[in-house]
Amino acid sequence: MFFVRTASERDLAKVSALLAETWHATYDGIYGVEKVAELTASWHSVPALKARLARKDAEFVVADNGREIAGMGYAAMSETHKKGAVLHQLYVLPKFQKQGIGRDMFAELETCFPDAEFMQLEVEPQNAAALAFYEAHGFVKIGDVANCGGGQSGIPAILMEKPLG
Repeated sequence: MFFVRTASERDLAKVSALLAETWHATYDGIYGVEKVAELTASWHSVPALKARLARKDAEFVVADNGREIAGMGYAAMSETHKKGAVLHQLYVLPKFQKQGIGRDMFAELETCFPDAEFMQLEVEPQNAAALAFYEAHGFVKIGDVANCGGGQSGIPAILMEKPLG
């Protein structure tokens, strides 16, 4: 059984490896192995994760059974919308998907922002499993973005939103 808990610095190497595995399993067929490796090295490095862990208006969780980490989630208050939170990451290792781990982590994350009136996220348009998951959890499409994750990533995404409270 996996328990959702707040991540700590000692988890970051395992979380980085988890993200590399899940990203390659999910996105190699869409973006190619090289692009996924490049993004993972940048976005999912231990220093990048450490910066997220240090953010004050954020919550970083892992699903842990005492032996391994099966999933991770990260959300923070929006930097552009005063009453919004952003779900930046929610990933479960492929061998543990469809067991309620993502649901449990999301349930924890959506309660962490009492001042937020809504939560937004960006999702890859070709990631049918993620789209179905988010729709099942109350998110609706509100737009499209050309550069997922900020900057000039060149990765398109669907912008989704869910009311909170």
